[in-house]
Amino acid sequence: MNALIKEDLVEMGKKFSLYIEKGRVTGPIEVREEPMIALKPSIDNIKPLRKISNFKGQFWAVDCSTRTLKRANNWGIYLMRTTSATLEGRSVNWDYAERICSVVGDAYTRSNYLTDFRIELESQMALRLLDREYYEDPRSIYLLLDGGGYFGGERKFRVALYDECKKKGINLLAISKNSPLLHDDKGRDFIATTSILSPYGIWVYHPIRKAEKDHSLYGDISIVKLCEESHRIFRCDIMDYLTTRQVNELLSPLTFSSEDPRCMGYPIALWLAHEFSAPSVSMLLHYHDLIEKELSAFGLLDVLRREELTCRFVDEIHGIRYAYQREFWGDYV
Repeated sequence: MNALIKEDLVEMGKKFSLYIEKGRVTGPIEVREEPMIALKPSIDNIKPLRKISNFKGQFWAVDCSTRTLKRANNWGIYLMRTTSATLEGRSVNWDYAERICSVVGDAYTRSNYLTDFRIELESQMALRLLDREYYEDPRSIYLLLDGGGYFGGERKFRVALYDECKKKGINLLAISKNSPLLHDDKGRDFIATTSILSPYGIWVYHPIRKAEKDHSLYGDISIVKLCEESHRIFRCDIMDYLTTRQVNELLSPLTFSSEDPRCMGYPIALWLAHEFSAPSVSMLLHYHDLIEKELSAFGLLDVLRREELTCRFVDEIHGIRYAYQREFWGDYV
């Protein structure tokens, strides 16, 4: 057991001891969402990308998974597994770190806390990559983050990560799997509407919105289509220090890594980081048993198990024995 996991287990015991003694402490909940973006697409903002079949640089990506180990109405215990994938040519290396996160609060509070924690862990992993890797030409390295290009504060990446990439000249991009807040002037999906307008097979629409550091947006919001045979189009936030270059030339190397049949149109490094972050069932069972052992040592297991059972009837009707199995429904809180 590594030192951080030990610290997490001690913290878990303290939190639930306080919860059992004093109950759940309620307070005001801040609604923290990105602002909705609505505008009319313009064909003038669409530029073609150059398809690249051979790229001598590197793609780095980080991602983090959340798996529920135990859950009740007022608390949850989670395994956070952060991974990095580095791709050079067809050679892939990867690394990971695991943490146990204990949260007391309702489902909404827990979801917000887990999002904050996940982004913090991803920032830490990306900074580890910057410290560890050796590279001769930083301009040939692409560091890909999962999500929007927001830095500083809650639900945002560390500003230190942006500063290090800018100082070293590394191409820092934030690519989102889904972008529900992008709308056209009629309230329809902006990405779908723009795809009808584009006369190109692979392209970038830039900018949708320019970087606004006063509002934590450190990159220009754009959308990008990286594989002609795919219908997949993604939001791509381009850090402001990169936009002095031709954006279509900057993004063209991504076409090299986006035609893998496993993830047509999505950068393979990000896909691999996502895949590597998924813990095995045996690992989840190991941590589940470890947590129950620790809770028992604190004298908390029986009373917490009673609370766990009060919210598990629906799970049991559907044949779900462990909390992490429910995540196939996309619900981990």
